[in-house]
Amino acid sequence: MRLTAGLRRIARRRVISDLGVSPLPEAQRELLLTVEANPGIGVAAAAARLGMAGNSVSTLVNALVEACLLVRETDPNDRRAVRLSLTEAATRRLDAWRTARAALLGGALEKGGEEDRKAIEAALPALRRLLDELREEPT
Repeated sequence: MRLTAGLRRIARRRVISDLGVSPLPEAQRELLLTVEANPGIGVAAAAARLGMAGNSVSTLVNALVEACLLVRETDPNDRRAVRLSLTEAATRRLDAWRTARAALLGGALEKGGEEDRKAIEAALPALRRLLDELREEPT
């Protein structure tokens, strides 16, 4: 876990520096990624996916709406509910983040050599399965 956390921290710092943007708090970034993967998701469903309290996600939604990164619209089928979607600015920011992160990691992998790249690539399916297992609700 220290290795993956270290990779994330270093990549995050370097990408933020390269892009010249102020970093989003991790919870806000996770909410944006959840909305990106589930356009039109409601606050309660987003909270469930993130394992957070609904009022905490509502606070994140308010901050992201104010930052012009999220759109909150009333659900036409249930006027009490809202549907969330990304703004164009959020989509551009996430795309720029991914591009910069891929360039950073790709460059480092090239320096590490073919053997290291192949070993890391071979480990990815097992890491994905581990992540999927951890995402499942405990029974």
